[in-house]
Amino acid sequence: MTATSQSTPLERLAALGLTLPTPAAPVANYVPWTRSGNLAFVSGQLPVGAGGAIDPAHKGKLGAGVSLEAGQGAAKIAALNVLAQAAAAAGGDLGRLRCLRLGGFINSAGDFGQLPQVLNGASDLVATVLGENGRHARFAVGVAQLPLDAAVEVDATFEILE
Repeated sequence: MTATSQSTPLERLAALGLTLPTPAAPVANYVPWTRSGNLAFVSGQLPVGAGGAIDPAHKGKLGAGVSLEAGQGAAKIAALNVLAQAAAAAGGDLGRLRCLRLGGFINSAGDFGQLPQVLNGASDLVATVLGENGRHARFAVGVAQLPLDAAVEVDATFEILE
């Protein structure tokens, strides 16, 4: 199945062999998402898999032990967790979401220069699942460390469509 205007976000997700995970509970003093009017702000999400842990391939620094491909995979899983939180903010309906901005923090060695390519793992997933409503502004920055030694953390802002 291709991402057409006739398919739903859940159908596009299924075509990728993915399901929307249960939104993760916060691990510190914050909420996983908050709303202001029709905007939903999703807190940073890590590449936590179905078992509740981060795959060892998705831990560490890009450019110092973590490959570009593994970083893209970590960004994809983090984005899937972002979509789960955003869907919760939209009453469980991915079809009501329009991604406005996606942000990526890349745990990277000081000389690693492929930050945008790493975040493409997240951007590609969001754009595929949400179709035209998944096209977004974004940022990708390198950082010295992330929680749980995750390779990537992704956050986002969504418009909830009525």
